[in-house]
Amino acid sequence: MEKVVIFDLDDTLYKEIDYLRSAYKEISDFIESEYDKREIYEFMISCYKAGRNTFAEVIREYNLPISVDYLISIYRSHKPNISLDCDTQFVLEQLSLQKNINLGILTDGRGITQNNKIIALGIDQYIRKDNWVISEEFGYSKPSSEGYLYFQKKYKNAAFYYIGDNLVKDFIAPIQLGWTCICLLDDGSHNIHKQDLSIINNISSLYTVKCLRELFEYL
Repeated sequence: MEKVVIFDLDDTLYKEIDYLRSAYKEISDFIESEYDKREIYEFMISCYKAGRNTFAEVIREYNLPISVDYLISIYRSHKPNISLDCDTQFVLEQLSLQKNINLGILTDGRGITQNNKIIALGIDQYIRKDNWVISEEFGYSKPSSEGYLYFQKKYKNAAFYYIGDNLVKDFIAPIQLGWTCICLLDDGSHNIHKQDLSIINNISSLYTVKCLRELFEYL
C-alpha cells in the first residue's frame, strides 16, 4: 500500500533552539556592526534563559535607536545557519528512496521563516515543495484538520502517518482522521515548546519514539 509520511518541522526535524541561536547571532552581528556594541549575543541568550523579553531588553540595555518590531523582522526573515543531524538526514534519505512512500511537511509558522528553514536544512532534497504545508501560506494552522485533509485529498487509498512533537496541537486532527501518529520525545535538548508527558496517557493511538530512526518500526 502507498504510504504518506508527514513531518512537523520545528523540534521534530531539527531543534528550534538552533534557529533561535542563529537569529540571535544575526541580530547581535547587526547591532555590533551598526552601533559598535559588544557582547550582544551573550546578553540575548541570558535574557532568553531568564524568560525575559529579549528584544526589549537588548534595546534598553544598549540604548538602541531601533524598535522591537525591527528586531523581530530580522529574526523572522534571516537565512538561518541550521542543519539536520545525522539521524534525521539518514531517515529522510531512506524514506525518500522508497517508491511507495510520499513525504511531506505540515508546519505552523510564517511563510518566509519556514521556507528559509526548510531550504537551509536541505529538506528540499527529500520533500518536494508542493508537499510543504505552511500555515501562513495555507490559511489554516494546527489543530485544524485542513492541512491533513490536503494530503488525504491528494493521495487516495493510502496509509497516513504524522510525526510531530507538540502534544497540545499536533495530533488532535490526524488521530480523528485515523492516521498513525508518532510523537518524537524531547531528548533533553530544550525543546522550545515543552512536552507535558501526562497528556500522552489521554491520547489514544499515539506512539512515541526517542529518535527518528525508530520510525522504521512503525512504517
